[in-house]
Amino acid sequence: MPRFASTQKFVPIAEIRDNVVVMKDGSLRAVLLTSSINFALKSEMEQNAAIGSYVSFLNSLSFAVQIVIQSRRLNVDEYIERLKKVEREQTNELLRMQTREYRDYVTQLVELGQIMNKKFYVVVPFIPGTTKAKGFFSRLFETLQAATVVKLSEKKLIDRKKDLMQRVDLVATGLGNMGLNAVMLNTQNLIELYYNSYNPRTSENQKLANLEKLQVDKDMV
Repeated sequence: MPRFASTQKFVPIAEIRDNVVVMKDGSLRAVLLTSSINFALKSEMEQNAAIGSYVSFLNSLSFAVQIVIQSRRLNVDEYIERLKKVEREQTNELLRMQTREYRDYVTQLVELGQIMNKKFYVVVPFIPGTTKAKGFFSRLFETLQAATVVKLSEKKLIDRKKDLMQRVDLVATGLGNMGLNAVMLNTQNLIELYYNSYNPRTSENQKLANLEKLQVDKDMV
């Protein structure tokens, strides 16, 4: 228990609500899941155009963003379970056997091939009162020290979220001009993302329940 408590102090997230991440310092984060392009398959002219669009996108921003590429082993558990259900409900013996063989083939393909699933995220921050970028050692010191939790009033949260959404719209438009689709993660998606990021091995065996299915004690709300 003491080890868990000491580690928890260094996690900078205070809470996740209303589709945004509230940090312990009172700043907010929104996360966009984006599509990708296969740069290597583009012609030289298309590659130059993509680079130019990317440069224009970065130059259009007056704030920093974080681009995250997450690689995870492809999880086909839900798909396999659906195949098992189809196999059980299949009345034709030949089709049942073919479904079972296909299920075994998919399972072996993923296990032997070590197929990875890549996802691309853009983290959009809103840090009130920040006028200049912090140096490397300043950021390192803030990361290593235990974060102080800043309590936000509902009004402050709404005001800061409004400013954050303006940044999200700007980033989404810039990505769209590059030919990329961007979708903002909701609360459930954010919880799953950070849970999987902080607990990569545990998350493979212990899945999170959907927020809508969680039973909350009314006295705790």
